[in-house]
Amino acid sequence: MVVMYHNPRCAKSRATLALLEKKGVKPRIVEYLKTPPDQAELKRLLRLLGKTPRELLRAKEAKAVGLDKPGLSDAAIIAGMVEHPVVIERPIVVNGNRAALGRPPEAVLDIL
Repeated sequence: MVVMYHNPRCAKSRATLALLEKKGVKPRIVEYLKTPPDQAELKRLLRLLGKTPRELLRAKEAKAVGLDKPGLSDAAIIAGMVEHPVVIERPIVVNGNRAALGRPPEAVLDIL
Protein backbone atom coordinates (compact mmCIF):
# COMPACT_ATOMS: atom_id res chain seq x y z
CA MET A 1 0.00 0.00 0.00
CA VAL A 2 1.28 3.44 -0.94
CA VAL A 3 0.89 6.12 1.73
CA MET A 4 1.17 9.83 1.06
CA TYR A 5 1.78 12.45 3.75
CA HIS A 6 -0.16 15.24 2.13
CA ASN A 7 -1.04 18.89 2.59
CA PRO A 8 -3.91 19.72 0.22
CA ARG A 9 -2.99 23.43 0.36
CA CYS A 10 0.50 22.73 -1.08
CA ALA A 11 0.90 22.88 -4.86
CA LYS A 12 3.74 20.29 -4.88
CA SER A 13 1.66 17.97 -2.74
CA ARG A 14 -1.35 18.30 -5.05
CA ALA A 15 0.87 17.78 -8.12
CA THR A 16 2.40 14.66 -6.59
CA LEU A 17 -1.04 13.23 -5.80
CA ALA A 18 -2.21 13.95 -9.36
CA LEU A 19 0.90 12.23 -10.76
CA LEU A 20 0.32 9.15 -8.60
CA GLU A 21 -3.33 8.97 -9.64
CA LYS A 22 -2.34 9.37 -13.31
CA LYS A 23 -0.09 6.32 -12.85
CA GLY A 24 -3.05 4.38 -11.41
CA VAL A 25 -1.86 4.58 -7.81
CA LYS A 26 -4.50 5.33 -5.19
CA PRO A 27 -2.48 6.17 -2.09
CA ARG A 28 -3.79 6.20 1.44
CA ILE A 29 -3.74 9.90 2.26
CA VAL A 30 -2.48 11.13 5.62
CA GLU A 31 -3.18 14.83 6.06
CA TYR A 32 -0.23 15.24 8.39
CA LEU A 33 -1.31 18.67 9.64
CA LYS A 34 -4.52 17.09 10.98
CA THR A 35 -2.92 13.78 11.98
CA PRO A 36 0.77 14.45 12.67
CA PRO A 37 3.20 11.56 12.76
CA ASP A 38 4.54 10.68 16.19
CA GLN A 39 8.26 10.46 17.00
CA ALA A 40 8.52 6.80 16.06
CA GLU A 41 6.85 7.37 12.69
CA LEU A 42 9.04 10.40 11.97
CA LYS A 43 12.17 8.38 12.75
CA ARG A 44 10.95 5.64 10.41
CA LEU A 45 10.23 8.16 7.63
CA LEU A 46 13.65 9.77 8.06
CA ARG A 47 15.34 6.36 7.88
CA LEU A 48 13.39 5.42 4.73
CA LEU A 49 14.16 8.77 3.13
CA GLY A 50 17.84 8.64 4.14
CA LYS A 51 17.60 12.17 5.54
CA THR A 52 18.47 13.84 8.80
CA PRO A 53 15.75 15.67 10.73
CA ARG A 54 17.28 19.01 9.76
CA GLU A 55 17.13 18.03 6.06
CA LEU A 56 13.37 17.48 6.36
CA LEU A 57 12.66 20.93 7.80
CA ARG A 58 10.95 23.67 5.84
CA ALA A 59 13.28 26.64 6.41
CA LYS A 60 10.76 29.47 6.82
CA GLU A 61 8.42 27.48 9.06
CA ALA A 62 11.32 26.07 11.12
CA LYS A 63 12.65 29.57 11.73
CA ALA A 64 9.21 30.76 12.85
CA VAL A 65 9.12 28.16 15.64
CA GLY A 66 12.83 28.25 16.55
CA LEU A 67 13.87 24.93 15.02
CA ASP A 68 16.50 26.55 12.78
CA LYS A 69 18.98 27.13 15.59
CA PRO A 70 22.42 25.55 15.10
CA GLY A 71 23.29 22.89 17.62
CA LEU A 72 19.76 21.54 18.12
CA SER A 73 19.92 17.78 18.52
CA ASP A 74 18.09 15.43 16.18
CA ALA A 75 15.83 14.48 19.10
CA ALA A 76 14.94 18.14 19.70
CA ILE A 77 14.18 18.67 16.01
CA ILE A 78 12.00 15.56 15.86
CA ALA A 79 10.13 16.67 18.99
CA GLY A 80 9.61 20.06 17.34
CA MET A 81 8.28 18.36 14.20
CA VAL A 82 5.75 16.44 16.28
CA GLU A 83 4.66 19.64 18.03
CA HIS A 84 4.67 21.77 14.85
CA PRO A 85 4.02 19.44 11.88
CA VAL A 86 3.90 22.44 9.52
CA VAL A 87 7.72 22.41 9.59
CA ILE A 88 7.88 18.99 7.89
CA GLU A 89 8.77 19.12 4.21
CA ARG A 90 6.12 17.61 1.98
CA PRO A 91 4.86 15.55 0.32
CA ILE A 92 6.33 12.28 1.52
CA VAL A 93 5.30 9.11 -0.29
CA VAL A 94 5.96 5.68 1.22
CA ASN A 95 5.73 2.40 -0.66
CA GLY A 96 6.61 -0.52 1.59
CA ASN A 97 10.14 0.02 2.86
CA ARG A 98 10.92 2.84 0.42
CA ALA A 99 10.06 6.53 0.65
CA ALA A 100 10.56 9.64 -1.45
CA LEU A 101 10.03 13.33 -1.05
CA GLY A 102 7.87 14.70 -3.87
CA ARG A 103 10.19 17.61 -4.70
CA PRO A 104 9.94 17.46 -7.65
CA PRO A 105 6.79 15.35 -7.83
CA GLU A 106 8.46 12.96 -10.34
CA ALA A 107 10.91 11.89 -7.61
CA VAL A 108 8.25 9.58 -6.17
CA LEU A 109 8.14 7.51 -9.36
CA ASP A 110 11.42 5.86 -8.34
CA ILE A 111 9.73 4.03 -5.46
CA LEU A 112 6.67 2.71 -7.30
